Amino acid sequence: MSLLNRRSLLLAPLALVACGFEPVYGPGGTGTLLQNRVLVDAPGSQDSYLLTREIEERLGRSNEPAYALSLDLRLSTAQLAIDREGDTGRFNRVANINYSLRDVATGQIVTSGSVENFVGYSATGTTVETLAGELDAQKRLMVIMAEQIVSRLYAADLNT
Repeated sequence: MSLLNRRSLLLAPLALVACGFEPVYGPGGTGTLLQNRVLVDAPGSQDSYLLTREIEERLGRSNEPAYALSLDLRLSTAQLAIDREGDTGRFNRVANINYSLRDVATGQIVTSGSVENFVGYSATGTTVETLAGELDAQKRLMVIMAEQIVSRLYAADLNT
């Protein structure tokens, strides 16, 4: 390793401090502000239940919430790999979620945004295999979406 590379590695933490980097779970960090303090709106479908469960697993469940998280979940399914007979061999399950985090005391929206992602599953096996693949895709997609939402919440400036 050259001397220049060693110096770069030693100076990297200083660069993070200079740009305003703050650990999520450090004192006053967003993770600390949100942990066990967010009430997610009640789910209305199996997909929103899975999403709520995943978010609560990451943020904790609140008895005395400081924030309320609203989710607008929109799902679609795209057919891929259609053969000559018109049979679909693969599907994409697509989710788009608009979210907003409100301060419970004031009702003011603290942060909001939108996330989108997809997962695929095969439909080339038996009916049971296809159904199992679809259910697995549903769970995987909600895990991905929860991770995206929580990451965005952690990156938000809640102190303003």
